[in-house]
Amino acid sequence: MGLELEYRAGQTPIDDDEKEGLLLPTIATRAELDEFEQQNIEDAVQWTLMRNFKPGEIFTEHFVREVHKRMYGNVWRWAGLFRQTNKNIGVDKWQIGAELRNLLDDVSYWVDHVTFAPDEIAVRFKHRIVSIHCFPNGNGRHSRLMADIIIDKVFRRPVFNWGADMIKDDGEVRKTYLKALRAADTGEYGPLISFVRSTDQEPGI
Repeated sequence: MGLELEYRAGQTPIDDDEKEGLLLPTIATRAELDEFEQQNIEDAVQWTLMRNFKPGEIFTEHFVREVHKRMYGNVWRWAGLFRQTNKNIGVDKWQIGAELRNLLDDVSYWVDHVTFAPDEIAVRFKHRIVSIHCFPNGNGRHSRLMADIIIDKVFRRPVFNWGADMIKDDGEVRKTYLKALRAADTGEYGPLISFVRSTDQEPGI
């Protein structure tokens, strides 16, 4: 029985050849996949909490790939590897390495020269790494964990309040999140910066 998935707005479909990278052949539904991925992600979060990373370590291709591998390595064979196909979002597959290096150079400059406030630096990084779309799947969740790592380890500030429960919600919260992402696509980061500090006490959560 093959893996059959339904996709919510904003999700990138997994190609058939990428589905073959599933390490747990008993998984057949989106619910089962979500469950195993979430456990893997929680393990990755614990890994980040137990370590102190320096900016020079965080802002490297190796670290970006390692975080993705930690998040999905128990579920997908291609965890931590750049995608080999083009998607409906992201740069051409051959440009991933160069675009990521440009982003890492830029964020290092932003931090060193205090170009933006800490929250905005993390949010700009999150938004731009998604636009590159380094990996076959999981780019959104990977970008959020990377932003949390930046705000926590680089700036020593509380992580953002956009946990998995909020992001999985299909109601007003998800609509607000996607709307904020679209605004960021136009260079307006205010709504996304506000969203990442929203609390789970707001209506609709």
